[in-house]
Amino acid sequence: MIPSATEGSNVGRGTLASNGESMASSKEFRDYVLEQLAELKVTSRPMMGEYLLYKDGVYFGGVCDDRLLVKIVKENAGYDMQQQLPYEGAKPMYLVEDLDDKEKLVQIVLDTCRGLTNKK
Repeated sequence: MIPSATEGSNVGRGTLASNGESMASSKEFRDYVLEQLAELKVTSRPMMGEYLLYKDGVYFGGVCDDRLLVKIVKENAGYDMQQQLPYEGAKPMYLVEDLDDKEKLVQIVLDTCRGLTNKK
């Protein structure tokens, strides 16, 4: 089950500070995503309170405000994912909502990476 940073919060929407501003992603959420993607040997790098995700050195997405976001490529367009911004002013990315479906999650990441490496 996806960990929630605070009881009653909207999982995948991030933790809110008392002033209503979004806070950094939780290590527990990042760890859950990495656990679900363990067979792909995905790695993460911290970046300004969030986490960038890599497979075989390819940056494919990140954990932002306790949401898993992947880059938009034509190879992952068929998954009917919502576009969201990782942060204000950024390029849109796809939100991966069903993190409990490990098989689908792995396929989304593989298709995303395939699309990114085909661009080169």
